[in-house]
Amino acid sequence: MLKNVAAVLLDGVHPFELGVVCEVFGIDRSDDGLPVYDFAVVSAEGPELGTHCGFTVSTPYGLERLEEADLIAVPAGETYAEREYPPELLAALRRAVDRGSRVLSVCSGVFVLAAAGLLDGRRCAVHWHHAEQLSRRFPRLTVEPDVLYVDEDPVITSAGTAAGIDACLHLVRKEQGPEVANKIARRMVVPPHRDGGQAQFIERPLPKAPCDTVGEVLAWMEAHLDQEVTVEQLAARAHMAPRTFARRFQQETGTTPYRWILRQRVLLAQELLEGTDETMDAIAWRTGFGTAAALRHQFLRALGTTPNAYRRAFRGPQAA
Repeated sequence: MLKNVAAVLLDGVHPFELGVVCEVFGIDRSDDGLPVYDFAVVSAEGPELGTHCGFTVSTPYGLERLEEADLIAVPAGETYAEREYPPELLAALRRAVDRGSRVLSVCSGVFVLAAAGLLDGRRCAVHWHHAEQLSRRFPRLTVEPDVLYVDEDPVITSAGTAAGIDACLHLVRKEQGPEVANKIARRMVVPPHRDGGQAQFIERPLPKAPCDTVGEVLAWMEAHLDQEVTVEQLAARAHMAPRTFARRFQQETGTTPYRWILRQRVLLAQELLEGTDETMDAIAWRTGFGTAAALRHQFLRALGTTPNAYRRAFRGPQAA
């Protein structure tokens, strides 16, 4: 059972990635009927640590606190990718896995897990910026450079920043069910579920350049997933020639309009399968696939499972 959680820090920790773990596991939400975790922030290098933003974090907990944790989370930190790590920390992480606990990394925290030998022979996720360096430094692991997170139970690794939220909610969903995970996500005002194998940045594509020329069109497309549209129609909405629009769209989202809208439709179908009792025909209509057969085909291609199997996995056999 997931009850006792510790976030372990090294000097130079990134506050946002630490905050991700604190937000999911460190807040008392019992007023919403949600479980309360026995949560602690642990220092691996003395009672006071610096952050990469220039302020300090202090905690009364040392490495001994890890011995009772069901889950140990390692947030990212400055220079984590290059530095050496306290042998006592690496030994504590290995003992945790040996006794059946889980370990989870956010972004460059994966380097600590790799140094402990916990990723040897396993797949893992990391921010794309660190993928080559991680592979080079620890050749016995397999980096999945494009995904949001990888669950190689008992080791869970995630890519940068928001992907850490996805990984934490995935673990809550896995251990305590979709209702608990969805309620926590709702309180955090984040999407309740993003598939771990989803490519980084795909759910809400962000422009690569500061000049976002297709942002308004993206918002319109997302609000009209049930409609069939052509590149010519989208280009007209953006006041561009079709070829110019297609080129700008690729530059700013990293994909084509067809692939972008297809992925958004699959994501909407996932949400409806998880949170509603709507029929497959109704979901197919709402997501723009048209028919249940088309929904099943595209869902299977994107996620490797059928809509019915997905619904059973997240809501139980009675929901199929």
